[in-house]
Amino acid sequence: MKPIDKTAPSQTDAIAFEFDLQHPPEKVWRALTDPTLLTEWLLPVTGFKLAPSTAFTFKTQAFPGWDGTVNCRVLEVEPLRKLSYAWVVGDMTLNTVVTFTLTPTASGTRLHLVQSGFKPDQKQNFSGARYGWTLMGGKLIDLLAGAA
Repeated sequence: MKPIDKTAPSQTDAIAFEFDLQHPPEKVWRALTDPTLLTEWLLPVTGFKLAPSTAFTFKTQAFPGWDGTVNCRVLEVEPLRKLSYAWVVGDMTLNTVVTFTLTPTASGTRLHLVQSGFKPDQKQNFSGARYGWTLMGGKLIDLLAGAA
């Protein structure tokens, strides 16, 4: 199973993915909110707490054009339903919002992921984020398949 890219071909300001997961919302929510699990599928995280306005950081290996840091701030928390945070990459002047929405289904959970706020001159960032979420989404699926 892979994440399904739901981004419309004409879309340039937001990317969207959908996951039909065979896991209950509680398990999916835990993967989105437990710092240890976030580090396993997304990026190493410090300072993450489920409280609006909480600042936290994702940090990974730097590469040319990016120092590997994503500065975030929790915007919205609806336990087991919705999590939204600012996703700011200073080196790239990228200031977007990542939103996860969970919907229970008969067989588990439908997870919607949207990263919005890309500017018209950020096509490379848009493509990079799309590629990154495809990879990280696959890691999330693998983590959920193996996590208790």
